[in-house]
Amino acid sequence: MAYFDFLNIIFAPLLKLPMAFAVIILAFIVSLIVILITKYTTNQSLMKRLKDDMKEHQKRVKELKHEPAKAMEAQKKAMEVNMQYLTHSLKPTLITLIPIIFIFAWASSHFAYESIKPGQEFSVTAFFEKNINGNAEIIVQDGLETVGAKSQKIEDSRAAWKLKGGEGEHMLEIALNGEKQQTSVLITNGKKYINPLKKTEGSIKSIAINYKKLIIIPIGYKDWLGWLGTYIWSSILFTTLLRKFMKVY
Repeated sequence: MAYFDFLNIIFAPLLKLPMAFAVIILAFIVSLIVILITKYTTNQSLMKRLKDDMKEHQKRVKELKHEPAKAMEAQKKAMEVNMQYLTHSLKPTLITLIPIIFIFAWASSHFAYESIKPGQEFSVTAFFEKNINGNAEIIVQDGLETVGAKSQKIEDSRAAWKLKGGEGEHMLEIALNGEKQQTSVLITNGKKYINPLKKTEGSIKSIAINYKKLIIIPIGYKDWLGWLGTYIWSSILFTTLLRKFMKVY
């Protein structure tokens, strides 16, 4: 897609860095863009006043906790001010929403999984409708080879194969009782891959290329410090610091 080509040019230097640095730098760039757009598309004097008003009303709510009627009135005023603040925040949100979606899509296509290297074994799994039995066959192009039998028994509505191949994008087919479904796999020394799951119709419900999930920082629970977890905590940190440094409300 054209926007991916543009982002590939813009963010190409990131792909030469270790993944942790690349994701953290991307989080900083996006946070900086969002903060700059927020600063220059909103009335910051008004935003500061609204934020101060919210804090004052919230403080009064706490002070009036033994006077429910007055506390409710203060809470109502706090909500009204908060609604005004959110309304004024809507413009920068709308401006940045679509670019951020594109950047997230680009990042997901480069940072979510490890790429498959030339000569590296990887597995392909086909998923079938329930109660489908028998053997399914994998058909590969030149440049790919099957490690083991091309025909595999379907068990628990799935069958799996191991493959390896040379650099490039390769097509493969899963065949069952005359039905065939295709998908592709990218083998590269770079940091790129194709969407690992292709949903299909018929007896063959989907085909998955079993890319290994990329863990950016190998600590934490399960994979929360994959690219998305690393991006989120970095983004929260940078946004907080940039707001204070640039006095954005």
